[in-house]
Amino acid sequence: MGGSHIYDMIVVGGGPGGYTAALYAARAGLDTLVLEKLSAGGQMALTEAIENYPGFEDGIDGFTLAEKMQRQAERFGVKSTYAQAERMDLSACPKVLETSEGIFYAKTVVLATGANPRELGIAGEAALTGRGVAYCAACDGMRYKGKTVVVVGGGNSAAADAMLLSRIARKVILVHRRDSLRATKIYHDPLMQAENIEFRWNSIVTELLHEDKLTGVRLQDVDTGEQTTLACDGVFISIGRRPATGMVQDQLDLDANGYIIADETTKTSLPGVYAVGDVRTKPLRQVVTAVADGAVSASMAEEYLTEEAGKPA
Repeated sequence: MGGSHIYDMIVVGGGPGGYTAALYAARAGLDTLVLEKLSAGGQMALTEAIENYPGFEDGIDGFTLAEKMQRQAERFGVKSTYAQAERMDLSACPKVLETSEGIFYAKTVVLATGANPRELGIAGEAALTGRGVAYCAACDGMRYKGKTVVVVGGGNSAAADAMLLSRIARKVILVHRRDSLRATKIYHDPLMQAENIEFRWNSIVTELLHEDKLTGVRLQDVDTGEQTTLACDGVFISIGRRPATGMVQDQLDLDANGYIIADETTKTSLPGVYAVGDVRTKPLRQVVTAVADGAVSASMAEEYLTEEAGKPA
C-alpha cells in the first residue's frame, strides 16, 4: 500500500492516545494516517468494562469505546491502515516507516505503541483474564468490592495496587517470591499497617484454580517447595510492564525500564517525534491520560510543522 505520499503525521498505534492524536491533528487540517497492527483500541480493547472514563455513567467495554474513537477520527479525514511496523528511521526527512503493507513517509510521527503487562506464564492465565485474572487494579478493582483478592509482585506497582485494593476489597493477600518488598520505603509502613492486607513471603503462584471463573491459587514456597492453596475471587498480576519500544531503542532516549523519555509535551529526543500513552514515562497509565497525551502531541506537531514551514529553503 505505501507509496511516495508524505503525510503530515503518521500515528503508530490505534489505541486511545493514538486515535486522539489523529483526531486533533485532522481537525487542525493535518493529513493524518494511523497504522495499527490488529484492531483499534490496543490494550483498552481487551478490557471488559471501563468505568472510570468520563462521560459513560454506566461504563463501556473497551472494544466499543475503541470503535467509537476510530470512527470519530475517521469522520474528520483520518486514514487507518492495518499494518505491522517493522522498521523506522525517525531522524530521516521525511521520516520513514517500513511496514508489512509497504513504506510510508511522514513529516511527524506519534508513537502510541503502548506497553503490555508482564504475565506469570502459567496455564489458564489468558483464558481467565477478565474472569478473575487482572493486571490493573485501577481499572478492575471495583469488580472485587468486598471480596478477597491476591496481588502478585513486590515492586512499586504491586504495592500501589495492594494499597488501592485494600480500600475496596475485604481482604488483600500480597504474594512475593522474596522475604521483603522491592517497593520504595514510602509504601512499607502503610502496607504493614493496613488491617486487611496479609503477606505470603517467599512464595510463587504455580496454578490458577478455577471453574468458570477463578476460585483460588496454588502457592509454592520457594525455599521448602511446600504447596498451599488460597481461596480468592481475583488475582492481580503486578510484576511490571513491557513497553513496545524495540524498534526505536537505538533512536530515542529511553529510561531504565525501556519507556520513551517524554514529558507532558510528549516531545521525544528527536524533533517531530512524539510519544503518547503507556509507551512514555509517566506516573499514571490510564485511558484518560493517554487521551490527554494524544491531544497534546497533535498540538506540538502542529507547532513544529508551522516552525519548519517558516524556515528558509
